[in-house]
Amino acid sequence: MPLPEIMLAVLWVGLTAYVLFAGADFGGGIWDLLAGGAVAGRRQRALVEHSIGPVWEANHVWLIFVMVLMWTGIPSVFAAIASTLYIPLTLAALGIIGRGAAFAFRKVSTELWQQRLFGATFAFSSFATPFFLGMAAGAIASGRVPPGIAKGDLVGSWVNPTSVAAGALAVGTAAYLAAVYLTRDAQRAGDADLVAAFRLRALGCGAVVGMLSAAGLLVLRVDAPALFAEITSGRALPLLLLSVVAGLASLVLLWRRAYLAVRVTAALAVTGLLWGWGVGQYPSLLPGVSLADAAATDTVLAASLGSLAVGAVLLLPSLWWLYTTFQRDRVAAPSDREP
Repeated sequence: MPLPEIMLAVLWVGLTAYVLFAGADFGGGIWDLLAGGAVAGRRQRALVEHSIGPVWEANHVWLIFVMVLMWTGIPSVFAAIASTLYIPLTLAALGIIGRGAAFAFRKVSTELWQQRLFGATFAFSSFATPFFLGMAAGAIASGRVPPGIAKGDLVGSWVNPTSVAAGALAVGTAAYLAAVYLTRDAQRAGDADLVAAFRLRALGCGAVVGMLSAAGLLVLRVDAPALFAEITSGRALPLLLLSVVAGLASLVLLWRRAYLAVRVTAALAVTGLLWGWGVGQYPSLLPGVSLADAAATDTVLAASLGSLAVGAVLLLPSLWWLYTTFQRDRVAAPSDREP
C-alpha cells in the first residue's frame, strides 16, 4: 500500500479512537447536565466523575495525534481547513479548555455556588464542543472547504444544513456512547438503580441517533448529492449497513441487559458511520484535491510513520493499562449509595 494511503488510514484510526473515547467523555458531561438537581443528581454525577476522571485528559491525545499527522502528512489540507473553519475550531478548542478547567475546579470546590458554576460550564462545554467539531466535519463533507488559505466562506462554510445535521449527530452519538458505557460502569459498581436509569437513557438516545442518522442522509441527498450517492450505493455502502446492523443489535442487547457486549456493537455502529464517510469521500479530500495531490513527500511520510511506530510501542501499552485498570469491578462505597 502506498505511503499516502497508509498515512490516511492511520489518521482515520486516530480519529475513530477520539470519537469513541473522547466522544463518550463529552457525552458524560451531557448526562451530567441532565442529571437533575444537586441532591437528585448526585449519584449520577458521581458515576460520571468516577468513569471519566482517570482518562479524560488522556483521550485528547488522539486529537493531538490527528492534528499532527494531518499537519505533517497533508499540510495543504490542514492549512485550508484550519484557515476556513477557524471559527468553529476555535469555539471547540475553547470548549475543551473550559470543560477541562471546570471539571478540575468543581472537584475541589467546597461552596455550592462554585460547584454549580463549574458544573454548568463543564456540562455546557461538553455539549458545545462535539457540536462545533461536528459542524466542522459537515463543512468538509459537503465540499465547502476549498483549497487555499481562507478561501472558503468563513461563516457559510460551517453554518449550513449538512453542518447542522453533523453537529446534532455528533452530540447524539457522544450522549449515546456515554450512556452505554455508564450502564456497564453502574453495573460494575453494583448500583441497580443507576443501571436501570442509564439503560433507559441508552435505549432512548440510540433511537434518537438512528433518526438523526436517517435525517442526515436526507440532508446529504439535497446538500451533498455526490457524497450521498457514494455512501448509499458505492463502496461505502457496506460500512453504512454495518452501522445500521450494529446499531439495531445494540438496542437488542440493551433490552436484554447484555451491558458488556453492547459496548462493542455501539462502537461498531459509530465506527461504521465514520468510516463510511471517509471511504465515501476518498480519494477526494477537498474539492478538486485528491490524496495524491495533497500528500507530503514519501520521505516525510516515511519519517512520520516510522516515528509513530516507535512511539506506539510505548503509548499503546500505557493507554491499555490505564483503561483496563479503571475498568475493573469495584464495590460501591456507602457515599455512592446516598440518595
